[in-house]
Amino acid sequence: MDVRAPIEFEHGAFPHTENLPLMDDEDRHEIGIRYTEQGQDAAIELGHELVSGETKKQRIAAWTTFTQQHPDGVLYCFRGGMRSKITQQWIYENTGVIYPRVKGGYKALRRYLLDTLDAATKIIQPVILSGRTGTGKTVLLQQLQHMVDLEGIYHHRGSVFGIHATPQPGQIDVENQLAITLLKFMHQDIKRLVFEDESANIGSRRIPENLYAHLKTSPLLLLEASNEERVDITYDEYITNALKEYQDMFGEDEGFDRWAEYLLASIDKIQRRLGGDRHKILKAIMHDAISNHRKDNDTEKHKEWIHSLLVDYYDPMYDYQLSKKIDRVQFRGDKKSILQYLKDNYSIS
Repeated sequence: MDVRAPIEFEHGAFPHTENLPLMDDEDRHEIGIRYTEQGQDAAIELGHELVSGETKKQRIAAWTTFTQQHPDGVLYCFRGGMRSKITQQWIYENTGVIYPRVKGGYKALRRYLLDTLDAATKIIQPVILSGRTGTGKTVLLQQLQHMVDLEGIYHHRGSVFGIHATPQPGQIDVENQLAITLLKFMHQDIKRLVFEDESANIGSRRIPENLYAHLKTSPLLLLEASNEERVDITYDEYITNALKEYQDMFGEDEGFDRWAEYLLASIDKIQRRLGGDRHKILKAIMHDAISNHRKDNDTEKHKEWIHSLLVDYYDPMYDYQLSKKIDRVQFRGDKKSILQYLKDNYSIS
């Protein structure tokens, strides 16, 4: 339970945390001014004035519900100071439960997770799953137990078309989640982990520099698939699944409109790299595909622009990048072969 103000929570928090603040943003602002002008005692006095009566009852009720739903939970404020102490005291006075609080608060937890990231970089032994766009790397990765799904943590599919219907978590949030994921493996003394081949940034969030440097020197496995398979996999991801995501969130009609806007905006982002003529052709095909999809539920034309994008745009970039790390390639093959290689050589399944 995070009892910091909402603005602090939005700036960065931990997974599976609920924000039930002692003070709202305005209260925090006013108390901060009082502290600066008149000192701590005056600030505490103002805090008790602002959080009193019905407001106090409502907050204690919310905390009580949380403690009942999460008897093994903990609470924290920023530094483990007055806010968490007051919250803990009021919970005890109204329930008789001494609900634990984090010593050092959010700041200490955050420092611990950053240290965990640094430690993990020195301990873990990554294996990198690479391959052309659309080979199904993420699908294969999710079948493994000893893996780190960076695209899942970062809530982004890792390409220009990779955004979801909901925004990415903040940089602090993804670092916290990543650290917790690695911490769980380290606790089990599991060092060999499979990662998908990623660039330094996933969407608008970056992979921690030390970890990324470690990943860039790790052995590579290349997942291979036919162009037909790649088109089908990409179709499932960006047409079927992405559309469902938008429609589940915004409703059938608005969801379709927003999904179509996302596709068209994505193709525009790579206009310079595509070149004016090729961008114009591909966008026209995409417009026709969206129109057919909307009007007749005919989705086949999507595969036309997907095939062209994979073969003419993504493959040349992949070939260039692979040429710079070909010495790291240990094995290449289809999904079944990769899974067997991981099992035989790394005891990963």
